[in-house]
Amino acid sequence: MAMDEERLISMEIKIAYQEDTITQLNDIVCEQQNQIDALERLTQQLLGRVRDLSDSASQSANGMSAADERPPHY
Repeated sequence: MAMDEERLISMEIKIAYQEDTITQLNDIVCEQQNQIDALERLTQQLLGRVRDLSDSASQSANGMSAADERPPHY
């Protein structure tokens, strides 16, 4: 009977460690998802700024877009 009890205690200890590990991993995954969400928002903001700058640059260039302009070495 002592052998079965030792096995049971050993399994309970392993399960406790696994539950702790799962909790830690879940916390890390949640933190990473928050970082990903923040980076996606920042990327969208930066894309909006780039579009705005591109639009304003093309309007100030008398309707010529940056793709239509000749490089300075011409």
